[in-house]
Amino acid sequence: MLQTLKNAWRVEEIRKKILFTLIILLLYRIGNAIPVPYVNTESLQSYFNALQNTVLGLLNVMSGGAFSQATIFALSIQPYINASIIIQLLCIAIPALERMSKDEGEEGKKKIAAITRYSTVGIGLLQGFAYFMLIKNNGLLVAEAKSSVWAAIVIVLTFTSGSALIMWLGEQITEYGIGNGISMILFASIISRFPTSIISTIRNVVTGSLSWWVAVLMYLGALAIIILIVFVNDAERRVPVQYSKRVVGRKMYGGQSTHLPMKVNMSGVMPVIFAQSIASLPATIAAFTGHSDSGWAQTDSILYAIIYFLLIIFFAYFYSTIQFNPIEVANNLKKNGGYIPGFRPGKPTSEFIQKVLNKITLFGALYLGIIATTPILIQHFSSTASLTGLSLGGTSIIIVVGVALETIRAIEAQLLMRNYKGFLD
Repeated sequence: MLQTLKNAWRVEEIRKKILFTLIILLLYRIGNAIPVPYVNTESLQSYFNALQNTVLGLLNVMSGGAFSQATIFALSIQPYINASIIIQLLCIAIPALERMSKDEGEEGKKKIAAITRYSTVGIGLLQGFAYFMLIKNNGLLVAEAKSSVWAAIVIVLTFTSGSALIMWLGEQITEYGIGNGISMILFASIISRFPTSIISTIRNVVTGSLSWWVAVLMYLGALAIIILIVFVNDAERRVPVQYSKRVVGRKMYGGQSTHLPMKVNMSGVMPVIFAQSIASLPATIAAFTGHSDSGWAQTDSILYAIIYFLLIIFFAYFYSTIQFNPIEVANNLKKNGGYIPGFRPGKPTSEFIQKVLNKITLFGALYLGIIATTPILIQHFSSTASLTGLSLGGTSIIIVVGVALETIRAIEAQLLMRNYKGFLD
């Protein structure tokens, strides 16, 4: 990984993309430190300290601490993620949107992107209003703003504008930087919380509220999860492919054997990101309506873990279907004179590829679901109060390690495109 970054830095174009991405992330972190007006941030912080294992604590982690400080980027990337999920699902359910996304080419994709942007603003407006009501109902506004309509308008519009600006920053990273913009912003948010988490763990060990061996087990477990993620992330099923010999003029082409690589975790961290957003919707509604102590709002509950697990499996299949089309792959093999030994070209080949895809997608989905929900179950059945926040650890590690690996792969792809031999050896 370090060698790849070093080699990428030597290429001027890639270096500019890396610097551009870092500048955007810096702007995002600066926005996370600017609070909206009329909010008593000290009281708000105290209020959130007691809600670490609720959905509000989860939203706070995903926003890099901005949610508990009511900054302009408090809503983080959540409105954009929710809007993306809704529009992608509607593209399957509504024929007009499906035709727009598939048949109209680049123009259709631009229209879908525009619809997603408008939906993001709408969802940001709703979430901004809900967050304002949460602050108001718990008496967390400054005295002069408690009955001011102007203060309400300013706070809601600031939250909404912040979510729209984050959406734009993410799109800039995707287009001009390195990696996926949504993933990179989430990566920066979660990483920014790691030093605080480590210091808190050390403090708990020193004060005696957490046994040292429990802390060691926590970090060893995190290390084991990282190793497993790296291992599965590189795992793939190689389907053998044979190309027929054909004579063109006096030369003979084909006849070689190769393979069709199919990633076990084809969709990366996106199922986890999307599943977390959908699973937290009921809890978000419960928390924003003043029921943060209810079972729905707890991120260490059995119900949340089950819903989260099932949604990860659903989105893993959903994304594998979008990214890999067995019929198209089978047709391409047929056109190029390739075939899978033991299967006739055409429909039998596509059915076999679909069968293999279903099996490896199930394994990848179960792997993601188990890693994400195991800390939740440990937290639920644990009687140790100092393990607070552990239920958020599995999701955070998956996102951070997954995004890091995807970013390295994107850099390697940029290097390979420029045909620099020996860089990745």
